[in-house]
Amino acid sequence: MRETAVGPRVLLKRLRELMQEPLEPQDRLDRIVRDIASNMVAEVCSLYVLRADSVLELYATEGLNPSAVHLVQLRLGQGLVGTIAASARPLNLSNAQEHPAFAYLPETGEEIYHSFLGVPLLRAGRTLGVLVVQNKTMRTYRDDEVEALETTAMVIAEMIATGDLARLSRPGLELDLKRPVSYGGASFNDGIGLGHVVLHEPRVVVTNLFNEDSEEEIRRLETALGSLRLSIDDMLERRDVAFEGEHREVLEAYRMFANDRGWVRRLEEAIRNGLTAEAAVEKVQSDMRARMIHMTDPYLRERMSDFDDLANRLLRQLMGTGPEDIAAALPKDAIIVARSMGAAELLDYPREKLRGLVLEDGAATSHVVIVARATGIPVVGQVKGAVSMAENGDAIIVDGDEGSVHLRPQSDLEAAYAEKVRFRARRQELYRELRNQPSVSRDGVHVDLLMNAGLLVDLPQLAESGAAGIGLFRTELQFMVASTFPRAESQEQLYRDVLDAARGKPVTFRTIDIGGDKVLPYFKNNTQEENPALGWRAIRLTLDRPGLLRTQIRALLKASGGRELKLMLPMVTELGEIAQAREIIDREVRHLSRFAHLLPNSLKLGAMIEVPSLLFQLDELMKAVDFVSVGSNDLFQFVMAVDRGNTLVADRFDVLSVPFLRVLKTIADAGRRNHTPVTLCGELAGKPISAMVLIGLGFRSISMSPASIGPVKAMLAELPVAELEAFFADNLSAPANDIPMRALLQAFADDHSIPL
Repeated sequence: MRETAVGPRVLLKRLRELMQEPLEPQDRLDRIVRDIASNMVAEVCSLYVLRADSVLELYATEGLNPSAVHLVQLRLGQGLVGTIAASARPLNLSNAQEHPAFAYLPETGEEIYHSFLGVPLLRAGRTLGVLVVQNKTMRTYRDDEVEALETTAMVIAEMIATGDLARLSRPGLELDLKRPVSYGGASFNDGIGLGHVVLHEPRVVVTNLFNEDSEEEIRRLETALGSLRLSIDDMLERRDVAFEGEHREVLEAYRMFANDRGWVRRLEEAIRNGLTAEAAVEKVQSDMRARMIHMTDPYLRERMSDFDDLANRLLRQLMGTGPEDIAAALPKDAIIVARSMGAAELLDYPREKLRGLVLEDGAATSHVVIVARATGIPVVGQVKGAVSMAENGDAIIVDGDEGSVHLRPQSDLEAAYAEKVRFRARRQELYRELRNQPSVSRDGVHVDLLMNAGLLVDLPQLAESGAAGIGLFRTELQFMVASTFPRAESQEQLYRDVLDAARGKPVTFRTIDIGGDKVLPYFKNNTQEENPALGWRAIRLTLDRPGLLRTQIRALLKASGGRELKLMLPMVTELGEIAQAREIIDREVRHLSRFAHLLPNSLKLGAMIEVPSLLFQLDELMKAVDFVSVGSNDLFQFVMAVDRGNTLVADRFDVLSVPFLRVLKTIADAGRRNHTPVTLCGELAGKPISAMVLIGLGFRSISMSPASIGPVKAMLAELPVAELEAFFADNLSAPANDIPMRALLQAFADDHSIPL
């Protein structure tokens, strides 16, 4: 057997020339496999391309029966070629016929060949096909030959990705790259979005694959790596951001990877084989991703995500592109697809162009989801594999109602969703007509429908939704989207802007509610909590760090000068916490009075009922505050011992179950008994069926997302409250019924033609 005649650089140079020639796709493929066979001194070179039906089709061959092209087919996992495609790993065999996966295909005439080297065509970790060389003599191919074939395979994968081979597909048989894919995920925010994919950490499209000067490319790589390392060191050493715990560990991992000699050596080797620095990064990363994609160890998969992020940063350094360039090129119907992202990163995208958000990770309480919900963007999370399967510009549908995502949907599915969107738009138009109508039930019961907010972008929706005011302003969102603690002046300006936008409508500000799942990366907390939802958070944290609370209270008092200030304390557990907070508030009032600041005309202090201990001191609580708000999300979590961030149990118990409804009725009754206003501001308020329940239990003020106000008001207009109260009198205190409460409520709505 002769040694390889020429190295990969000559082969890549020949491929570049072939790419530039005006050839038909089949002619180009035939020339490519012929040149590969010649350069690797192989009797056979064959190219198999993966179709959308999970079948590998022979697209070109040199050495096998030419009439087998486009006729020979192997299922994914079938034979040596199918095994390579399924595992995304190369096979290097001296006697292929002894391998247990060998499949004899008489139409190809390959039985006389023994040596076999096959590599997957990889792009972004996805297998698009398989490239094979074979020889009659028994031998194991050298490492440099494997590397040369892998490099060539990457170039062919990019060629497939451009769509050049689409014309070679038979009618009804599409390539895998354009295969429609549907995912079931978790609904994090309602709504439907039709649009086109924008990868949050986009794979930089490498168009310049072949280098002219390897040493110059290595110098470019070293410069980019140097800049990357400096930026990571800078993030770790910046004094204005206290990276601690998990956040620091991620950056330390980045620094370790950026200095990993093995990684850098593989990049340099790919460059010396003829690739540009950018193409080398793409090839090495794609190889690594393919090797790790089947690993189930969560730690290793997290490290893969770190490497992905690092490779993207390095590509942007090499190509001189940044997030601002991506935002500028955003389509008008962008749907962001990301593994995970921060709340501030979502706000970098222009809201008017966003139609949806797809996350591989995340939870309903993630910071980014809270912000997306506040801005009315449909969100589906837990969509594993979406990033690697999606390409920038792919058509995509996000169904936040059902928690599903459809990538590259077929035309009939797209048409069905387009009609669904039109129906929702017509329904929204009906809701807009209700905007200025009073929120009154069929039998004349008035209910205040308020909206939840937390950012300036929410404020225009106060007028658009017809909300009676802001029942919950989450002040922590300003902290969550910032890189450092917001200064007192910026807090004061935000609160003043909110009150100005409200135009006299009531606004309830909740003091900063951080801790638990709301972690600020710049807030130093060295304590590792086993159950953070039950730990140092909300009022507990701010009473222990009174400087933080005092700064916020002072900003709120100054912003509310000459107006009413409604202030609410989160996660109160015992009345002593209210007394401590009131003492801090009184101290700030005295301080501002001493310097002749304009103070609020009235100051009302309220508490959130989220911790079950308050259920046993309701009358005392009602006398200690001016109003209360029920945080139904946390209250349900604590009453039912359900971690709402745990997908195994989050949906295990029904919020409309009898035990929890009895808890809510107890609170409403206590408010009425003590003449203390009661509002509920959790997710229960935002769905027509659960809002109907709250009204039947006695709540006359509920706060929800702006998009929910229209549907809830439409439900209220048809609701006979007196009959619903009688229904609860009969069913809530009665012994357990075989029929679930939710089913009974649905039947009540159906009987009374109440739109849910």
